[in-house]
Amino acid sequence: MSPRLSGHPLEVVGQDPPRPVSERSNRLEDAIGRQVRVYRTQLGMTIANLSRQADLSPGMLSKIENGQTSPSLTTLQSLAAALNVPVTALFRQFEQDREASFVKAGKGLVIDRRGTRAGHQYHLLGHSVGDRATRAEPYLIVISEPSDVFPLFQHDGVEFIYILEGEMVYRHGSHVYAMAPGDSLYFDADAPHGPEELNQLPIRFLSFIVEPSPGS
Repeated sequence: MSPRLSGHPLEVVGQDPPRPVSERSNRLEDAIGRQVRVYRTQLGMTIANLSRQADLSPGMLSKIENGQTSPSLTTLQSLAAALNVPVTALFRQFEQDREASFVKAGKGLVIDRRGTRAGHQYHLLGHSVGDRATRAEPYLIVISEPSDVFPLFQHDGVEFIYILEGEMVYRHGSHVYAMAPGDSLYFDADAPHGPEELNQLPIRFLSFIVEPSPGS
């Protein structure tokens, strides 16, 4: 089940005094709703258009835009895909005039990326702040179950991975790398890449992805 956003697992550090959790949650829902509406109107889409493309009911989309509900991560991913923006862009108004995002241990958003098998968990550890020509997404990736088949990923930008625990063979293009704790790999993400052999489980590694922002 996708985690809910109430309680805001991405706690933003700013200069204002800390707010109660309920107030921060409401502000996040309002900010997400406003940002969805901004992107929708920029694209000239009606609520009916966007709800159809995101596989949501018009009523649910209206509640999201008005900050009346806390959308699940799956819903945010669907909206972001329909709007052709990264999920992190939907947090933009909440992050306005802030300098950093802070994630407590174990509180990163857990994302099931398309094509991954059960047992692969992607913990989003932060998101880009401010308007940038690039977007950066840091993940803690945990692989806990054995597998013989792995999806290969391919996307714009560059990626850096650092092994924290376990051992694996990682493929990048036509090359493979035996990786153990302390090993790292920095590469052009336009080449097919991903784990090829899991030699010692569980495997935990950091992945830092930097891509051009849409429209940049």
